[in-house]
Amino acid sequence: QVQLVESGGGLVQAGGSLRLSCAASGRTVSSYAMVWFRQAPGKEREFVARISWSGGSTNYADSVKGQFTISRDNAKNTVYLQMNSLKPEDTAVYYCGADAYSDYNYDYWGQGTQVTVSS
Repeated sequence: QVQLVESGGGLVQAGGSLRLSCAASGRTVSSYAMVWFRQAPGKEREFVARISWSGGSTNYADSVKGQFTISRDNAKNTVYLQMNSLKPEDTAVYYCGADAYSDYNYDYWGQGTQVTVSS
């Protein structure tokens, strides 16, 4: 079993930055694709970013391209989401997920971390 724990969320003013972390435990996730999703109040969970097991391939939602950067450190079993130029519409709970078989089915999820961007 894999446990994922997100951290780094908080309250930030518009234009500010945050870096989210997703620490995995239980087993290594170095062979897993990893993703970030988010869910704003009253909205469905939406895809934010994905990174391949090696870190060599990344994908982003159009809404965050050029603003967010996903990365990973397999030695630390941790995935990151650097969020810059934050906007109030980025306010959401951010979830980290693990895709063990690279089939776009997410086998493990964290509990989420709240990001609130004030205007």
